[in-house]
Amino acid sequence: MDSENPGNAKVSDHLANERTFLAWIRTSIGIMAFGFVVVKFTLFIKQIALLLGKDVVIHQHGYSSFIGILLVGVGAVTTILSYARYTRIKKQLDSNSYKSSTLLITMLTVLILFISISLVTYLIQST
Repeated sequence: MDSENPGNAKVSDHLANERTFLAWIRTSIGIMAFGFVVVKFTLFIKQIALLLGKDVVIHQHGYSSFIGILLVGVGAVTTILSYARYTRIKKQLDSNSYKSSTLLITMLTVLILFISISLVTYLIQST
């Protein structure tokens, strides 16, 4: 069948590209949700303390807001980059010139590692 349509990718290749794109979208949503939780965690702790009738001192100048906003930003950028990756791979599949790239995976890994180290450092300093 491939010899009848030279230069055209198989339908299964395009479907795999779409599944990969949707996986990246789920990843970006997860990153943004985690960022939202990090930002709102201080508010949650205050509310729990009020329910329990305890007086809890919360650091107002912590890094959790910055780190949470950074995570939401990373999720948004991941969405944009995953769409760019999807369209680039679609064009490569159509022209039968697919080349594997790990740039998005490497960038996301480095950013998440940096944010994780920042969160660990913040948690160590706040205890």
